[in-house]
Amino acid sequence: MAEVVIYSSPFCGYCHRAKRLLTEKGVMFEDIDVIEHPQRRREMTERAEGRTSVPQIFIDGLPVGGCDDLYALNRNGKLDQMLGLA
Repeated sequence: MAEVVIYSSPFCGYCHRAKRLLTEKGVMFEDIDVIEHPQRRREMTERAEGRTSVPQIFIDGLPVGGCDDLYALNRNGKLDQMLGLA
């Protein structure tokens, strides 16, 4: 199974939606709270090629984008393959 990291905020509805989709698929992920650990936001921005909004999602180190991007991959049938579920 792929390694998944999500940078999130507890106040972000999109973060909750993205984590719910991953949880429904049975995917374990590392959740980095950028409010609790503000120093990690810079790390997120660098890894996400300048994006500063949460969530930022990475699958096997590759930047996927945010919640809408994750759901688009799911609709297109590509997410399961990326996660190693296919």
